Amino acid sequence: MNGLELRHAERDADIEACFTLMRQLRPHLADSMELLTRVRRQEKQSYRLLVAWRGKQPVGAAGYRLQENLIRGRFVYVDDLVVLESERRSGIGARLLDEVARLAKSAGCGWLMLDTALDNALGQRFYFRWGLLSTALHFGRPLA
Repeated sequence: MNGLELRHAERDADIEACFTLMRQLRPHLADSMELLTRVRRQEKQSYRLLVAWRGKQPVGAAGYRLQENLIRGRFVYVDDLVVLESERRSGIGARLLDEVARLAKSAGCGWLMLDTALDNALGQRFYFRWGLLSTALHFGRPLA
């Protein structure tokens, strides 16, 4: 973990620099401008992008937002968690989640929540090791 710095991507250039990394998780993103536009729009709903930087290169990221509902009260929802393929199994994902959890707890959140695909066995194994448990089955359908 030498040379690793965690900080939020706040400048346009920092968000755009995350495109290659985020595309590993979200392959439908067309280019860095689409990423920037979507992040800026989501920021209006409290979205933040915490990035693990090795020098000027983003090697991991956690996109999250603080929310509240009647089931959980105040909680943090992790929309995106991704680590460069070449950097996986190095503890970066856990470090990102640890920091998101710390920030959320200091903001009065009592839960950290996220969704993962049913066929994402490696991700699920990581989440269980990190201490997350299955608490619900998420349902959805396209409206188009």
